[in-house]
Amino acid sequence: MKLILASNSPRRKELLGALEMEFEVRTLDGIDESFPQGLTMTGIPEHISSHKAAAYALAEDELLITADTIVYLEGEVLGKPANAKEACAMLRKLSGETHQVITGVTLRTLERTHTFSCVTEVTFGDLTDEQIRHYVDNYAPYDKAGAYGIQEWIGYIGVTSINGSYYNVMGLPVQRLSVELNNFLNHNSDQFVDNFNY
Repeated sequence: MKLILASNSPRRKELLGALEMEFEVRTLDGIDESFPQGLTMTGIPEHISSHKAAAYALAEDELLITADTIVYLEGEVLGKPANAKEACAMLRKLSGETHQVITGVTLRTLERTHTFSCVTEVTFGDLTDEQIRHYVDNYAPYDKAGAYGIQEWIGYIGVTSINGSYYNVMGLPVQRLSVELNNFLNHNSDQFVDNFNY
């Protein structure tokens, strides 16, 4: 099967490439990433990733990977900030708190679709306004859910603990994806694992 990654994220490209699989990047503009009210924490990114996957036309020999990552803090979804003010506000909310990072991933061929999610808990120490402004001004995290990249400066100075997959926080739970891809390609539907910290 030809592997297709439906993402322009440099982090997802890097992480999928680290699995030493050949893949092509293919993206579509204008896909609606909204979600209905009442979805669970994991249901939100699963809904968005499956909605993204349904938008692509595929050939018989192609396997599509779509993904969506959200930051979830006490019932609130922190998406991508529109500007510096929103980014600073998000980081102030995350300061001194534990939040969840959830990535929903969908695998799709012409014949089958499988969606799963991975949850990681991340705890930040207390961040000063000076640290927050320095990060936002110098790293412009406007393409990142929750206004931060754990692999950047803010992760080094701010994150006190992680429970779950580090790579999931970067945007793609590659170990879990490797397992799910193997099961999907070998039609081992009974081997698909439930959603959990992995």
